[in-house]
Amino acid sequence: MNTSATRCKVLVVDDSNTIRRSAEIFLKQGGHEVLLADDGFDALAKVNDYRPQLIFCDILMPKLDGYQTCAIIKRNACFAATPVVMLSSKDGVFDKARGRMVGCQDYLTKPFTKDQLLAAVQQFGEISQGAS
Repeated sequence: MNTSATRCKVLVVDDSNTIRRSAEIFLKQGGHEVLLADDGFDALAKVNDYRPQLIFCDILMPKLDGYQTCAIIKRNACFAATPVVMLSSKDGVFDKARGRMVGCQDYLTKPFTKDQLLAAVQQFGEISQGAS
């Protein structure tokens, strides 16, 4: 097995099954462990139970949106250092600024490519490895 890249436990939060499945396929091809959540509440339970090293979180979701989900994760001292990358079909300056206000590290515009997703894992997965 190729261990040149660090294996990372990644949580993908999106209410779209298509986005979750494609992210899962891309990440598994990159050798990462993948957890999936279809809304903010599901994500919070999985963060608590599985302690992912990186979280990709959609912004527009029912019940809890991505900003609220990220803010709750970041307020918990155990998970404050866990990097969160927002996923959105909108690429607005306002959205990016609002994401930074709640503590997200970066922003990927949907549809993302396998390369963009794996580059984000490489960049941010190492941050959380160092933090733990």
